Amino acid sequence: MSARAAAWLAWSLAALSVAMFVASGVLYVLAEAAQAPGDWVTVGTVSETVTFLAFPIVGALVASRRPENPIGWICLADGLLWMLLSVSDGYSVYGVARPGSVPFPVAVGTLSNQWLWVPTVGLLGIYLILLFPDGKRPSRRWRPLAWFSGVVIVVLSVAGGLAPGPLENQGRIRNPFGIEALPWLQDAVYLILPLLPLCIFASAVSMVLRYRRSRGEVRQQIKWVAFVASLSGLSYLIPMIFASVVLLRSDDSLPPFPWWAEV
Repeated sequence: MSARAAAWLAWSLAALSVAMFVASGVLYVLAEAAQAPGDWVTVGTVSETVTFLAFPIVGALVASRRPENPIGWICLADGLLWMLLSVSDGYSVYGVARPGSVPFPVAVGTLSNQWLWVPTVGLLGIYLILLFPDGKRPSRRWRPLAWFSGVVIVVLSVAGGLAPGPLENQGRIRNPFGIEALPWLQDAVYLILPLLPLCIFASAVSMVLRYRRSRGEVRQQIKWVAFVASLSGLSYLIPMIFASVVLLRSDDSLPPFPWWAEV
């Protein structure tokens, strides 16, 4: 791909991400106007969406100038996924708030809450960290982690998307994609789920080791990534603590899978 074509593609994808961000905001406003349930539209949802809007912009800047470096394309892909999650959630919220206003709101919401969240988190938490900043693994020893993480992401996404049962964060409507003949899929999801944060932790270890061996500009770049990762982590940690306090005060059950969908 030529540099000009790469730049055009990168900025087109970034523009698409911004358009989806605007669309999701409109849908949330319409849902609020339709008196959607209070636990659907939250400040945490909006703040996280704004935070992750930076990824497609940064990705477009990197990919347009260094198209051979996969970091820019990873940022673009992850930004697109975050915006797709946001717009599909907004679509689902609006569809439930105004029954009959849009087709298949539950199915669209299920795509984001059950299927797309795993690759979205995996790209950011594993591959962006593992390959930063030159788009290469620190050494050949990290190749098994890259392959194993990919398998975990695919299996967890498919198992979560096809697991039968009620969708807690969508009014306990049964999963329209669930295979009722395979009820064990939900148990498999909870067994596989801990592997995802373990892969993220292993990628973080690889960045720490890369940082210790790096010098000059590379070390400064890793510092910036660590700073941004800390802010992203806080954007999850604060809503999680708030949700935990609310659950303890109300003596309610644990949050449904995926846990962040209710925050």
